[in-house]
Amino acid sequence: MRPLAIIDYGMGNLLSVKKALEKLGYPAEITLDPEVVLAAPGVILPGVGAFADAMNNLRERGLVAAIREAVRKGVPFLGICLGLQILFSTSEEGGPVEGLNLLSGEVKRLPPGLKVPHMGWNQVQLLKAGELFQGVPTATNFYFVHSYYIDPADKTIITGTTDYGLTFAVSIQRDNLFGVQFHPEKSSRWGLVVLKNFGELVSRADPACH
Repeated sequence: MRPLAIIDYGMGNLLSVKKALEKLGYPAEITLDPEVVLAAPGVILPGVGAFADAMNNLRERGLVAAIREAVRKGVPFLGICLGLQILFSTSEEGGPVEGLNLLSGEVKRLPPGLKVPHMGWNQVQLLKAGELFQGVPTATNFYFVHSYYIDPADKTIITGTTDYGLTFAVSIQRDNLFGVQFHPEKSSRWGLVVLKNFGELVSRADPACH
């Protein structure tokens, strides 16, 4: 199998994602080269930090067009944490700030009165298993670190929710586009299952594997 591309835009747990994938038998390459992203059989956009900084870094590296083109071509694409949030139209964080606008919706701050960031283990209630959650029971705990949450305009793309002061979406799927608010690379056994499921769907979609 050809290596998955893990996008390096200066914000994310790149090595931990790469090591988790390789532990599962899926080669991965950390890259900031748009051509490598476009040639990869699957792409992961991790992220930790501020929304505006992330978008600026992606623009400066010429990665915005490469991400949009990879998604348009049908390449399996996974956004993690901030990498999920910047798939959407706009964010309240330091803004409004424009995102990649691959999905319609807003990124909103968790309500006042809650301890932020929302950090630690919390249950994900699965609305539908989708491809990422095959074999994962509903109400499984995953590891979160975030102060903002996604509010998709199209509720049918939501595959899982979490309760923290309110109920909000924490995983989405639309065609080849996937995203999770939690960190699968930090979520022990079940996080590895999510990454394995993504690796398997990349493998199925990669012509080089057939």
